[in-house]
Amino acid sequence: MTALRLGVNALFYLPGEVGGSETYLRETLRALLRFPDRPDLVLFSNVENDGPLRGELPGAEVVETGIAATNRFARILAEQIQLPRLAKRARVDALWSPGYTAPAACACPQVVSILDMQYKRFPQDVSWLAARTMDVLYPAAARRSRAIVAISEFAKSEIVHFLGVPPEKVAVTLLAADPAFGVPDGAPPREVEGAPYLLCVAHTYPHKNVARLVRAFNRIAAEIPHRLVLVGKARLGEAEVAAALEESPPGRVVRFPGVPWHGLIALYQHADWFVFPSLYEGFGLPVLEAMCAGTPVLTTREASIPEIGGDAVRYADGRDEAVLAAALREAIVLPRMERDRLAEAAKRRAAGFTWAASAEKLWYVLKQVAR
Repeated sequence: MTALRLGVNALFYLPGEVGGSETYLRETLRALLRFPDRPDLVLFSNVENDGPLRGELPGAEVVETGIAATNRFARILAEQIQLPRLAKRARVDALWSPGYTAPAACACPQVVSILDMQYKRFPQDVSWLAARTMDVLYPAAARRSRAIVAISEFAKSEIVHFLGVPPEKVAVTLLAADPAFGVPDGAPPREVEGAPYLLCVAHTYPHKNVARLVRAFNRIAAEIPHRLVLVGKARLGEAEVAAALEESPPGRVVRFPGVPWHGLIALYQHADWFVFPSLYEGFGLPVLEAMCAGTPVLTTREASIPEIGGDAVRYADGRDEAVLAAALREAIVLPRMERDRLAEAAKRRAAGFTWAASAEKLWYVLKQVAR
């Protein structure tokens, strides 16, 4: 039986810049290639990701578009005009677009993954022009695709609400954490040695709520020995974060714009608590990574996060600075036995999320569409 030729629209993928959607793309493709009836992958690359895709997925055919994804306008034009021609020339049976947008017209059936509708709930996360562009591209992708893939039940409800598509058109494929987060991986970076620390992994978009976390930490810093470790790049909420950091005690907040893979795993594993104050997540992968690492988690009940954490994490109101500070204080003084119980429950729950299961559901949708 001839393998299905699956085209993958990777034009959105900027290595190191697109957060969880990069992990989603990379891990899903790796899982697909392990299936007995695996597809013949045809990846449509951009200038920035062509080398990484060839290196990470040597079993795939890579078609270079020559488009620089850092030029968003050029990328959008290439996706709408050049990509359909390349997909037709490559004779793919279906085209999967994992990054929210897809060609408005294509010779083969399409599936699009829309990971969240964050910009609708938090318009301050993006520029006015970017929001208007998404107002055009997201509905077009939803209409033109035979199926839509969401990464949580919450994300599905947002897609149905904002894009007006029937619920039966949207399939849910939950994500997973790399099992490596659960394997001991050495000491954390030397910058955090010498004192316990609270860890937060998030770029400084407004919805990530990092500024409120810093202010909550400032309220209790004099009472605790901990430092606050922030991992993430500066984004549109950076000014508010910087203002909050000006009030932090000297030396008590450590920032990393990025950390090498093994360093990140070690940061998770050695944290006293992982704190994730986000107000909106399509999935919330950092929460699952911390759970896999066996680190107790304090987070919010916002958006998809309860789907991930269940009763294996602690929750706090991320919209109230004083309440968040009190929750931090309570978490830090939690008896060791209770913390260990929480961490073990989190590891058991995290084990139920696998990339194999996620990719299997996506693969079923893609095969149905291709037929």
